[in-house]
Amino acid sequence: MSGLKVPISEVHKARELLKNYLEPTPLLHNKWLSDELGCEVYLKLENMQPIGAFKIRGATYTISKLSEADKKKGVITASAGNHAQGVAWGCRQFGIKPTIVMPKTAPLMKIHNTALIGANIILEGDNYDEAHQHAQTLAAKNGMIFVHPYKDPSVIAGQGTVALEILDQLPEVDTVIGSMGGGGLMSGVGIVFKALKPEVQIIGTQATGCKALVESIRKRSVVKSEHNETFADGIKVKQASPEMLEILKDVIDQTYDEDENAIAAAVLHLMEKAKIVAEGAAALPLAVLEKHHTEFKGKKVVLIISGGNIDVNVVSRIIDAGLIRAGRRLKVNVFISDKPGSLAKLTQLLANLGANILQTIHDRNSQEIGISDTCVELVLETRGPEFSKQIVDELKKNFKHVEIIK
Repeated sequence: MSGLKVPISEVHKARELLKNYLEPTPLLHNKWLSDELGCEVYLKLENMQPIGAFKIRGATYTISKLSEADKKKGVITASAGNHAQGVAWGCRQFGIKPTIVMPKTAPLMKIHNTALIGANIILEGDNYDEAHQHAQTLAAKNGMIFVHPYKDPSVIAGQGTVALEILDQLPEVDTVIGSMGGGGLMSGVGIVFKALKPEVQIIGTQATGCKALVESIRKRSVVKSEHNETFADGIKVKQASPEMLEILKDVIDQTYDEDENAIAAAVLHLMEKAKIVAEGAAALPLAVLEKHHTEFKGKKVVLIISGGNIDVNVVSRIIDAGLIRAGRRLKVNVFISDKPGSLAKLTQLLANLGANILQTIHDRNSQEIGISDTCVELVLETRGPEFSKQIVDELKKNFKHVEIIK
């Protein structure tokens, strides 16, 4: 375990090196979220990094410490996306062309962006663990230097520079909330605060569908997740590392996990209330704060928005889920008589109520529909849960059968 001990002096060294390559990211107070949640909410915008994620810190610092002989051996790593881009960016600063092994399921945008930075991409395995194993095999076979995404003292020190910036920008901070996959970010953040301002509460979060590290910290022993399902691909790590647990159990004060719907809603809230595009892992701290905000009343809370590399093909589904959860989008099947004027009656009723029709499908052929009936599937934009209930009630008064689609 001793190999992963990271003194605060190493984080300061990382900061001195990184200031030659990276600007500090903004820490912005958000009045909308503060008023809504009853605490002072600050957003640490790591999505504003050159690669759109905090991973650039640890990767660049680690690569900067390689000897000339090691640089000539070549650099390899495994990643689902953000660490891959961080290693590729760091290697470009030092004239190295890295090899990145990415799972076949990695978001296309992250694969494309990593290649654009100059990396050699190998797609192998259906998940991060399989990609990691393949990268380790190639490193051993070809004598390459493997840059671990989190289980490395230099990586942890680099990620810890986030905390040094927070202390500069908001010395009176009370609580810091960040997401965890392998734990590199929150170990670095925790090490800094326990050394320089131990009264600050450090909270680590994971998605409910993949929470091995959270469960390990709670039980203080390594837990392997039975499930590995979350769209927050940046924190999709199935098994906690014993070495990382050894650090985290002493620097994390509290842990929470949140489900997919809550994370999707938080992605949407960041878009609307902060004009920020955040990936699932980055929105998770807000999802946790929204659920537990009464515990932080009046406190100054920093949410680490760890990255903004969300696949555009997923954005529409996340927004849709978030709107449905917030009661601002309604999906219904309305069964109407198959005769002239029935559809006009339906649309006129919705217009009178003030509902906006986003999509409609008119189905006469389903086996569930009688010969004299037809089904109209509607997607409606509404003003909130009460308005949605009003619409459903009026539809049920005027038509023989109405089904809400979950």
